[in-house]
Amino acid sequence: MSRIVSRVRAEYLLPFACVAAAICVGASEFMTTFEFDLGTSGEPQQTIAASDRHSYALLLIAIFALFALVVALISGSRPAAAAVAVAGGLALLFFLLVDLPDVGQQGTVDDPSRVFTSSEAEPGEGFWLEMVGTVALAVSGGALATLRSEQLRMLLWGSPEAPTGMAERAEHARRIAREQDEAGTRPVARTKLGSDQRAATGASRRTRRRRGADG
Repeated sequence: MSRIVSRVRAEYLLPFACVAAAICVGASEFMTTFEFDLGTSGEPQQTIAASDRHSYALLLIAIFALFALVVALISGSRPAAAAVAVAGGLALLFFLLVDLPDVGQQGTVDDPSRVFTSSEAEPGEGFWLEMVGTVALAVSGGALATLRSEQLRMLLWGSPEAPTGMAERAEHARRIAREQDEAGTRPVARTKLGSDQRAATGASRRTRRRRGADG
């Protein structure tokens, strides 16, 4: 048990990393991916939202990753942990193939008064958040997929065995209490028990002596 705990301690941050990365990926869908300016004023003449480019595909991937993470932690399912890694890989691949190649591309500003004005696509805040989120989700999901079932359950339950019902949870709590008692308080309990036994033995001897004297 202690060896398993020591190995899993370093992985306790993985679920938080996966959640944070998935939130970044999902939030990037509500931001601007590219901005087009004229190069002189510095003000964006046109913006392209991530939802217009992706049709919320990355948001769906992020939700799927969170769902798979919950299943992996509750049941210790390695396929569910692998699904988190797959979701991260798909999100990263999506970023590399769809958005990254368009950085710096020349285009015409969609403005009737500037029909022949060419501008350059510059990354917006959604682009950078998408980049950070997809990379983080792929890395943290891949690390999560390397854990064994008992290690996954340790991340949530603190034990290689996950309780599945009220009775199992109560038994789980009793087992943890017994382990803590064995680790720290049982020697004290034994000492107290020994002193109680000695006191009872002494009282029994005194009673027998009184009965002998009366007889």
